[in-house]
Amino acid sequence: MHHPFADLVGLKVIMQKEGSSICSIEVCEKLLNPHRVVHGAVIYSLADTGMGAALYPSLLDGQICATIEIKINYYRAVSEGVISCETNVVNRGKSVANMESSMFCSGELIAKANGNYSIFSPTIKST
Repeated sequence: MHHPFADLVGLKVIMQKEGSSICSIEVCEKLLNPHRVVHGAVIYSLADTGMGAALYPSLLDGQICATIEIKINYYRAVSEGVISCETNVVNRGKSVANMESSMFCSGELIAKANGNYSIFSPTIKST
């Protein structure tokens, strides 16, 4: 699936299957905040994309998913290297799924996230 935002920040989906995914992003200058560490939104984006990637293979034709909420804890600052995100579906109901993501850099845990996603079939409104 084409993902313009992921292309913009250099985010790559390395592995995607029903119930899990692995994503990564290489740290570069444009992803740093004024303190010269990776902006928290970059790590959040890894978790959000990883969660969607883990859930998408389980969706039925015509269904999509959307983030309801994500809670994230940041543990370590990162200023270089490759950040990877490992995501697993914890629970998938008919209309809501819960996922967990762990972000690593150089083998160290740098953040964890837990998120809930809505699963639905969009309705097309006529004008």
